[in-house]
Amino acid sequence: MSNNPQWKSFQPPLIMNSDSLLEYKSMASPLSINDRNSGPMMNGPSYNSNSVNHFQQQPYHSFILDKNGSNNDFSSSTSNFSASNYNSSFNQSSNLMARKKRPPMSMDIFNGDSVSLSSNTSNSGYNNVNQVTRETGIIEKLLHSYGFIQCCERQARLFFHFSQFTGNTDHLKIGDPVEFEMTYDRRTGKPIASSVTKIAPEVVLSEERVTGCVTTELRTEGSGGDTQGRISYENRGECFFLPYNKDDVEGNVTLRCGDKVSFQIATNARGNLGASHVRLENPAQPVNYKGVICSIKETYGYIERADVVKEIFFHVPEEESSTKFQLGDDVEFNIQTRQGKEVAVNMRILPPGSVVFEDVCDDIMKGQVLKTLEDSAKSQPQASDPLPGRIRYRAADHSEEEIPFGDKDQIRNYTLKHGDWVQFRIATDRRDQLKRATQISLMSDSFEVSGEKREQGVIAVLNDKTSTGFIDCVEREAVKFQYSEVIDTDRDISVGDEVEFTVKQESFMSNEKQAIRVKHMERGSVQFEVILESNVTGTVVQPCDSVRSSPSKSKSSNGLESDSNESFGWICYQSNGVKKPLIKYYAKNCDSYKLPHANDQVTFNVSQVKRTKDLLATNVSLVNKNINPTTNSNHNHTNNTKNSNSNIHQGYIAAIKESFGFIETITHDREVFFHYSNLHGDPSQLELGLEVEYTVAYKNSANGTCKSAENVRILPKGTIKPDATVEDETVYDGVVVRSMRSVNPDQPEYSGLIRSNSADDAEAKEYEFNITSLVNKRELLQANDPVQFQVDSKGRAANLVAVRIKRRTTVDSVKGTIGFLSYEVEEGKKLFFRTTEVNDGVPLQPGDQVEFFLVTNQRSGRSSACNITKVKDGPVEARPERLISRLRTVSIDDGGPKLTVIRQPRGADNNAKGFSADARRPRAPGVILE
Repeated sequence: MSNNPQWKSFQPPLIMNSDSLLEYKSMASPLSINDRNSGPMMNGPSYNSNSVNHFQQQPYHSFILDKNGSNNDFSSSTSNFSASNYNSSFNQSSNLMARKKRPPMSMDIFNGDSVSLSSNTSNSGYNNVNQVTRETGIIEKLLHSYGFIQCCERQARLFFHFSQFTGNTDHLKIGDPVEFEMTYDRRTGKPIASSVTKIAPEVVLSEERVTGCVTTELRTEGSGGDTQGRISYENRGECFFLPYNKDDVEGNVTLRCGDKVSFQIATNARGNLGASHVRLENPAQPVNYKGVICSIKETYGYIERADVVKEIFFHVPEEESSTKFQLGDDVEFNIQTRQGKEVAVNMRILPPGSVVFEDVCDDIMKGQVLKTLEDSAKSQPQASDPLPGRIRYRAADHSEEEIPFGDKDQIRNYTLKHGDWVQFRIATDRRDQLKRATQISLMSDSFEVSGEKREQGVIAVLNDKTSTGFIDCVEREAVKFQYSEVIDTDRDISVGDEVEFTVKQESFMSNEKQAIRVKHMERGSVQFEVILESNVTGTVVQPCDSVRSSPSKSKSSNGLESDSNESFGWICYQSNGVKKPLIKYYAKNCDSYKLPHANDQVTFNVSQVKRTKDLLATNVSLVNKNINPTTNSNHNHTNNTKNSNSNIHQGYIAAIKESFGFIETITHDREVFFHYSNLHGDPSQLELGLEVEYTVAYKNSANGTCKSAENVRILPKGTIKPDATVEDETVYDGVVVRSMRSVNPDQPEYSGLIRSNSADDAEAKEYEFNITSLVNKRELLQANDPVQFQVDSKGRAANLVAVRIKRRTTVDSVKGTIGFLSYEVEEGKKLFFRTTEVNDGVPLQPGDQVEFFLVTNQRSGRSSACNITKVKDGPVEARPERLISRLRTVSIDDGGPKLTVIRQPRGADNNAKGFSADARRPRAPGVILE
């Protein structure tokens, strides 16, 4: 039983003892079961603790002994009860007994009782058994959406959900007496409490709120004196004083002497008056509150309060610039009540990190997922619980505990499954002491115990715009995946990474597969083929055209290169003296600098593709060139590729795409295509303006002869000597007339064009520019962009810099190589940026303050941030993202009166003093006079 002091108020009155039961033997009229069920005990008679203990300790047959201890034969001498005497024995019952329902008295018949039965009695007995029993208990624990009740009448602790409570859950506190019905959970079969109602003394509240002043403050327990406070108010010229307790004050506020408050007058069952629902209106001395700006518009916004789980409105005066307050700023403010609503006033910006919402424990806990976010959404699609997930873990005292988590508490939003082993930290909200699991990461042990089928593959395509990609699988067709499904948080994803994953169906309506729970593997772990024979010698019958020299690739609908469109060749060979069928090989299986031609002798491995079970030649190496030009002449293949130009050329990287790029020639008048497969080195190391050398290859196609770069190598900076120098230090202002072809591929000219600013249009000169002219090689220069530049010795623009407005904001989020800034070009859309636009490669974190330039692509109309510079780090404790989703579910109180302006007021006449007589003419209510 609980030690709560309110248990004492639930002890029933003393109505009988064991001796009085024995005295009832001499009563004359017998009492049937029907009479006993219709008596006062149906209204809830209850025994005191002594009687109950006596009943539990005495065996049933002890009730057939008289006072002298002799046995009584109840077959001949029955125990008779008088209904009138029985009713009179319960005159001491209180209102609580009337509300407290007991099971039918048929449950209280003991061995040896003599009763009379009738047909009506039996029917009544069956009806009473089917009636639902109401029980009483004490609220023992309250959480954010559920609680536990300690039963008064038996040793039990029952769960109940707030949806089963009749009334406002905000008024429910630990220790409150309640009445409920015990039912069973249909899913788990465990007993739970339903139809919960609060039992309290009859309290009558006044309909109207009264305004008063605090005269006595509440004293804390242990400080001595009365712990109640006093509020004074006037009524008809007389002054009255009403007491109030801590539970009567609305909100997490402390009332001081002199504070103006509003309240309702409460009258309890004894007729005593008190102040209830006390609300602070205007404090005598301003109280400082803290919070974080969570939403801001041009003239108003909302603050996430640090004292209670609530947002408060604030207004930005017109004379103050809207740039004074930024999203995520820590602020201090006072509260005023306007039209029954709280408003933040006198706002002051605090240093970053001044406001802390939660404390995160340093200890790393290990637990098992009981309920995932997807399971909660399926079971309760309309639920608004911000923390629907559940994790079971072992606490410090070795007891098993459950802790909730939300959709923002994972380090990455990959899929969690029931039974997964995870590690996490416990975060405690300082406002309501709500504990939750955060920084959740999946442990590698989960895959060993889950038994799920893991597949392997290589990342083939990445799309940063949609944060999706495709994996070339070993055992199936390519599957799609989301960036958020990558488990590893300490490394970025890139094309060519070897991974393992789980495949699931996207939806019941679609047969498309999706890769989830993607995890990186060591390089060389994924094998698409199984080697059957090694170091086999053969002859090339039909060579393949190198796909690497093609200026374009054929891709399937998912963005992957299709094997059916990739050029391949054939090799004839023998194994153990037996001629084998021709075997296929691809250019990617050969040395890119020694591609075999017809009749060349090669060595290779015979491999079997795991997905299709086809044979394929891999690791093809050239042994001898054209060993027999007359042999297999019927298989000679007409090579569309002409001999490559063996001259080595130099140039500059002018454009970088997903799998290819363009090189600006050393003459700065055109560009040459190249594919990443022809690059010596890592494509991720490419940067605009890098100096490279290459050879040129020509290929015949239906559209004519195409030229592409091969054998591309990066040169050290300064290898290529500039063909012109800047001799005049004069800086000119101008405007872009034509962008470079890398920006606008539709234009025929390669170089961009700038016109200098001059008062006389006839004196304005035009200068060409290219990738080497830009100070910032990533600068996106478009038509009509203002610029500053110098002129080199060949009359070209040099040291070209764009003139743009520098803006400042904070980082909203960063995911891999992309991110978003807390700057809205369109309403509700954050500004996009790439991490390559960050100067000096500085890593950014959410909350960091940055400066940037806003650029809008004239072709696509999309805006992005460029030339990003980090100004300072973000706050140490950022506002928890889970609170945003939690607070969006809390409806704002719109119960107060609203004022809507339907017509602006008219002023006085200009030619007369005061208002005219027409301005005061009568009108019907609700009718506007034109």
